[in-house]
Amino acid sequence: MTLDLQPGQRLARGVARHLAAHGFVSVEEFVPARGLRVDVMGLGPKGELWVIECKSSRADYQSDSKWQGYLEWCDRFFWAVDTEFPTDLLPDETGLIIADAYDAEIVRMAPEDKIAPARRKKMIQKFATDAARRLHALRDPRL
Repeated sequence: MTLDLQPGQRLARGVARHLAAHGFVSVEEFVPARGLRVDVMGLGPKGELWVIECKSSRADYQSDSKWQGYLEWCDRFFWAVDTEFPTDLLPDETGLIIADAYDAEIVRMAPEDKIAPARRKKMIQKFATDAARRLHALRDPRL
């Protein structure tokens, strides 16, 4: 199964498993606002919102010019990379997750910068709507 996944998708799967083990639910390829698409959006048991960007190589990271635009849509921001990634490239003020296709580990907790309550409500509603639409599409692709 993992052979069919791209490197970033493998990382996202491991991140999703790790989040689930800690009471979070997640949606991959989540669009918080027009023009933005995060690799993994995690929703925690207390309503916390985490963005995790999965980077499979130096070139993948260096081509990402939008990541700072994600900060206003989450309480914590993380990079997820594999063990071979040059982590010295990543900003110290962001979280760091080491992942593979099967699990992940947070090695540097991201600093918390809570979003406004109104934005949190909007994001949680969007998260729920997107997740429900994806579930419906699996059951009935014509929906």
